[in-house]
Amino acid sequence: MLLPLTGGRRIAYDLVGAEDGPTVCITHSLAADGGSWAEQVPALLQGGFRVLRIDMRGHGGSDPVAGDYTMAALADDVAAVLAALDIPRVHYIGLSIGGMLGQAFALAHGERLISALWCDTLPESPQGARDAWDQRIATVRRANSLAPLADATVERWLTDDFKARHPGRWRQIRDTVSATTPAGYLGCCAAILDFDFAPRLPELRLPLLVVCGSDDPGTPAADNRRLASLVPGARYEEIAGTKHFPNVELPDRFNRVMMDWLEAHKRAR
Repeated sequence: MLLPLTGGRRIAYDLVGAEDGPTVCITHSLAADGGSWAEQVPALLQGGFRVLRIDMRGHGGSDPVAGDYTMAALADDVAAVLAALDIPRVHYIGLSIGGMLGQAFALAHGERLISALWCDTLPESPQGARDAWDQRIATVRRANSLAPLADATVERWLTDDFKARHPGRWRQIRDTVSATTPAGYLGCCAAILDFDFAPRLPELRLPLLVVCGSDDPGTPAADNRRLASLVPGARYEEIAGTKHFPNVELPDRFNRVMMDWLEAHKRAR
């Protein structure tokens, strides 16, 4: 579904489940969309949750916005969707940039959070990776497309074993990368390269679980452990043998972790 926002642009979202169930709001990785969480939706619905997946601006079905984005602006998009749908509070799940903007959301809109689960993400802009990001940005600008990045991107996200066992799903995710708008990708790259929540994370008071694939090359497990250490009372859990998308790579294992966490906080509203 498409939600019109001020200025005429639209945000795409998918909302399923019983209206009286607690809502789980989910945001995705750079160059992905809500479809990257397809493996989690059945478990969430079976658990009695209402599931809201939001496509970031310029990703999936959402309209792009020209220029650089900020984590605060991306978080405000989520807040606008929740307000339009009259959803007062949510359990929040975000992966990669979805977890980064989830931090921005917690800092700016913490009253709307019941709990948070941040996956394979970072508390600040990636250190020592500017050259790699500059190369990706230049490639997209030259081609005016993400197609040249698609295979290498998904190879960073998923193991070779997953590709061999699930070639159709691997291609589906690769095709989503290719279909991402250049404006959406470049705008989000600017946000990723210009944020630092580490000094403010100790201010947060919310139930938080940080989850990471043990072999994630882009948002390493060590950085996710550090993220968990910055938020009072937060827990960390690692999923062995996975890269950047543990929810896709080992969905049964990820779903057990996710559902155990949500069930522990389900009664809170």
